[in-house]
Parts: sequence; C-alpha cells; structure tokens
Amino acid sequence: MENLLYIAAIIAAVAFLVLCISLAVTLFSVKKTLNNVAHTLEGLDTNLQNVTKETAELLHKTNGLAEDIQQKSEKLNTVVDAVKNVGTSVNGFNHSIQRITSSVSTEVEKNEEKIAQVVQWSNVFLGVRDKWKERKALEQAGYYSYEEDTKK
Repeated sequence: MENLLYIAAIIAAVAFLVLCISLAVTLFSVKKTLNNVAHTLEGLDTNLQNVTKETAELLHKTNGLAEDIQQKSEKLNTVVDAVKNVGTSVNGFNHSIQRITSSVSTEVEKNEEKIAQVVQWSNVFLGVRDKWKERKALEQAGYYSYEEDTKK
C-alpha cells in the first residue's frame, strides 16, 4: 500500500508538472498576444495623432473657405442689388417713354388738321423751291431767261 501511495504521489506530481508546463505555454502565448496588441495600439495611437492633425488642418481650411464664401456672397449681394436697381430704372424709363408716347399721340390727334395744313404748305413751298432751282439751272445753261419770260 505504501507503494500505491508513492505511485499516486508520482502521478499527481507528473500531472502537476504537465499542468504547469501547459500553463507556462499558455501564458507565453498570452504574453506574445499582449505584446502584439501593445504594438498595434502604439501604431493606432500614432495614426490617431496623424488623423487628428490632418483633421485640425482640414477644419482650418474649411473655416477659411467658409469665410471666403461668405465674403464673396456679400459681394455678390451688392451686384444683385445693383442689377435689381438697373431693372427698376429701366422699368421707370419704359413707363416714362410710354407716357411721352401717349402724350405725343394725344397732341397729334388734337392738332391733326393743323399738321395737315403744315404738310400742305410745306409741299407748296417745296414745289416753289424746286421750280426756282429748275429756272436757275436753265438760266445758267442758257435755255431760259427771266427777261424773256417777263416780256411775254
């Protein structure tokens, strides 16, 4: 029986040794994994710092662009206002032209007879002037003489 006790103790010792060796292998494996995780986290920390810097730069550029767009928008508003004022002026000008045109039409209608008389007298005057020029041209050419015409 004593031998059995020794054998049980040896089996227990071997089992404990196997357990310790398995535990050591597992712990070394866990250590390696944790080292890899630590290196990965260091890389992530570096990448995160770079991303943070780039994000800050991008934010500054975005703010600059937003400010530039704001300034250009304000300048564009003045241009739009100027164009609006030009449109208003053109509208006013058109209304003035329409009023003047209707006023002239009304006056022409009122003075239609007088205008017709002026046109008739101007036609008579133009006819007399043409006759006078024609006589003058004939006199210079020697075909017509005023003295001969008065003798007849």
